Amino acid sequence: MSEQKEVVEDFDFHGEALDEIFEDYDVMLNKCPVGHSSKYGGFTYIAKSEDIFAAEQDPDTFAVAPSMLLPSFGTDDPLIPIDIDPPTHAGYRKILLPLFTPMNIASLEPGMVETAKQLAEDVISAAADNDGVADVSKLFARPMPTIVFSRLAGYPEEDWPKFDQWVDDIIYRRTKEPEVAYAAGGKITEYFDAMIKKREAEGGEYNDLLDKVLNSQVDGRELTHEEKISYSFLLFLAGLDTTAWALRSSLWYLAGNPKAQQQLRDNPDEIPTAVEEFLRTLSPVQAMARTCLKDTVVQGKEIKAGERVVLVFGAGNRDPEVYEDPHDIKIDREDNRHLAFGGGIHRCLGSNLARKEMVIGLEEFLKRVPSFEHAGGEVWHGVGPLTLRIGKE
Repeated sequence: MSEQKEVVEDFDFHGEALDEIFEDYDVMLNKCPVGHSSKYGGFTYIAKSEDIFAAEQDPDTFAVAPSMLLPSFGTDDPLIPIDIDPPTHAGYRKILLPLFTPMNIASLEPGMVETAKQLAEDVISAAADNDGVADVSKLFARPMPTIVFSRLAGYPEEDWPKFDQWVDDIIYRRTKEPEVAYAAGGKITEYFDAMIKKREAEGGEYNDLLDKVLNSQVDGRELTHEEKISYSFLLFLAGLDTTAWALRSSLWYLAGNPKAQQQLRDNPDEIPTAVEEFLRTLSPVQAMARTCLKDTVVQGKEIKAGERVVLVFGAGNRDPEVYEDPHDIKIDREDNRHLAFGGGIHRCLGSNLARKEMVIGLEEFLKRVPSFEHAGGEVWHGVGPLTLRIGKE
């Protein structure tokens, strides 16, 4: 870490702010674990791990409405189920919960392995045609979850090429160009509106996530058309972006750390433990918003009812009271109870799927792709290009 700042001014957790965000976390955790930022209409941030876990367990004080996404994901409508508070939330969450159990995810392994194998071969082929250099974000980290999740969800393969642009417009342009994000949000809404109407008109059974959403009930009634679109909208963005970021950031780290790269290549049984450390330190979800429902006090600081609050998962994941050498990435770290998937009733529904995709993705990449190093100097975060120089076997 460089010489420490004295204060974190207007804390942000998107875009270029992520370049130096770990230094911000150090200041927040050591000097101001609860503070205020004027970004995005103003919010109070909570940085320490135990305070974040406590807030996640207390929806009566920290609600998700109007949205845990700050700024919004290209729509002002609450996204089901993450933007829904108790008691309604439980009914929505139960719809897909059985499909994301470890046993059900395990049944997807053969398809994931074949996908990862083919994509790793594509990386080798592209590098051979380009003086040893390949963009592994474009060729591996992004298509892996797009293919795996799109098949699971039931998105037609001919539609996949337009997905990345929608994700980029909403998640990565929403802070500076909200009109672009809303335009893309409108396209996704139109896409699922048409797909849902088509399926319902044609009938038949599909063994996929969309079919489950369309044919489930909540509180003894069928979901409305708007609820089906909202659920589909959230699944689309969550399923395609976060795992791509996590795979890319893992490869970004390994490209700069040849010893760790070789250790995992020689000992693939250590990859699941390493994945947890990559999730802790380089997580795609650095923070989520809440709304304080009643006056409360955290770390001696009063938070008033009505204030927007941001739970800074990325800071909690580097809390020195929880983790020894919190900024060091130790691929063999044990007892790694991190906040990459949040906690409490809103803990990420797809965490088992994301973990499995990451483990299989890294296993197959390291098994097939020779030693690699950075060729482009890209940053750790996001899903943009990651150009690597691939060695020869």
